[in-house]
Amino acid sequence: MLSPAKMKFRKLFKGKIHGNATRGYSLSFGAYGLKSLEPARVTAAQIEAARRAITRCMKRVGKVWIRIYPSVPVTKKPAEVRMGSGKGGVEYWACRVYPGTIMFEMDGVNEAVAREALSLAAAKLPVSTRIIIRGV
Repeated sequence: MLSPAKMKFRKLFKGKIHGNATRGYSLSFGAYGLKSLEPARVTAAQIEAARRAITRCMKRVGKVWIRIYPSVPVTKKPAEVRMGSGKGGVEYWACRVYPGTIMFEMDGVNEAVAREALSLAAAKLPVSTRIIIRGV
């Protein structure tokens, strides 16, 4: 799964996801894309599951670009631990996804295969999405 090799600080504040995407909101590489319609945190496991769904549906023909990267550490304390004594350890890595962010792009396949693959990937993600096509 994806995770940063090195970070300046191990643990981050939770934060809120305000507003729409200010970058990464248009197709840059492929002809088809999967766009987020709502804010959420997408985990590294969810990104990997969506990537696997896309590549299996495409039968490894064409190319896939992952436009999001999990760079936010999410911490959690163990079960049945008393309050206090600091913040918990890093449980998993996530990516803050804003409304309008292009999460996946693909090219080299026809539209029917692309729609099928991206709809399978959308089922693995915790956000509502829309399939977008270049030039339409």
